[in-house]
Amino acid sequence: MLAAVENGDVEELAELMRQDPGFRVNMGQDGNGWTLLHYACRENSRSAVIPLLLAHPDINVNLKNQSGHAPCYYAGFYGHTSCVREMLGDSRVKVNEPTNSGSTSLHRAARWGRLDAIKWWIASGREMDLGAPGDIDKTDAIGAARQFIACECGRKEVVLLLLADPRIDPG
Repeated sequence: MLAAVENGDVEELAELMRQDPGFRVNMGQDGNGWTLLHYACRENSRSAVIPLLLAHPDINVNLKNQSGHAPCYYAGFYGHTSCVREMLGDSRVKVNEPTNSGSTSLHRAARWGRLDAIKWWIASGREMDLGAPGDIDKTDAIGAARQFIACECGRKEVVLLLLADPRIDPG
């Protein structure tokens, strides 16, 4: 099943799931707690299998791996817009869930200038926890984006986008 997820092959994954109706959708695949949903959220090319996994009755959409990362964290961290859209569309997904170290998907998306992912987040209407002002390393999404403006492109646009959202208090 992992190969079907890594290839983004919905038909193959669906067939394998039909052949094994008792398969454990939340089972770690690698000894580090990475589930099929974790792998699906890691690459845009795999986003097609996300709805199939989310439809499984036993799926735990917020299951964390050993590093404390839920699948949604990887979608935001890597800025995979199709994965972000799928995860934001599922109300069970705790989009602001922190990792074991305290960082969040939005913080990482802002820090790495994942502009399109943040646009989709805003468009979804889902809650955006911008974190504690000044906690640049873990939660302060605007502060993290500002810190890296001089380093690479994309961050300035992220800051402006986040500050333009009427739901956000720029503090």
